[in-house]
Amino acid sequence: MRRFLILLAAFAACVGLSTLPAAATPSYCGLVWGSQDKSNPTYSPATLTTVRAGRHECFDRMVVDLAGPSAGYLVRYVDTVTEDGSGAPVPLRGGAFLQVTVNAPAYDDAGNMTYRPTDRTELANVSGYQTLRQIAWAVSFEGQSTIGLGVRARLPFRVSTLDNPTRVVIDVAHYW
Repeated sequence: MRRFLILLAAFAACVGLSTLPAAATPSYCGLVWGSQDKSNPTYSPATLTTVRAGRHECFDRMVVDLAGPSAGYLVRYVDTVTEDGSGAPVPLRGGAFLQVTVNAPAYDDAGNMTYRPTDRTELANVSGYQTLRQIAWAVSFEGQSTIGLGVRARLPFRVSTLDNPTRVVIDVAHYW
């Protein structure tokens, strides 16, 4: 039976099925991340410089590049991603929405922008991604930058900080 479930999961992944029976994927690709809020309260003098995305076998990834030491974050599922300060909603495609707040501004000490997206509604092209649906700019306000991440469904995710280059990485699993 276990071999059948493994074969079923492999077949479903090959043909791009969006959901699998829970019994077939007790821990998809060995990922056991969960979907609860993830946070690190660290503040840093780093500034945000770029937002990009990538595809992997078991998850899709959004990367926030920083100039300076590693910064903290708050990443959580919300009903609506909002702009800090104004509370204005950020429209996003997808069945679920992650509000990504990085404890680093997108401007330097003189107020000069260090990140100015050419299209606030599409920070990175995620068309064809299995999980990510849209990455949109919300705001950089009072030393924090907020990004909306539209995903296919409320799926497990993890957040990590990496160096060389300094970045905050959000990985969202393809399945539970």
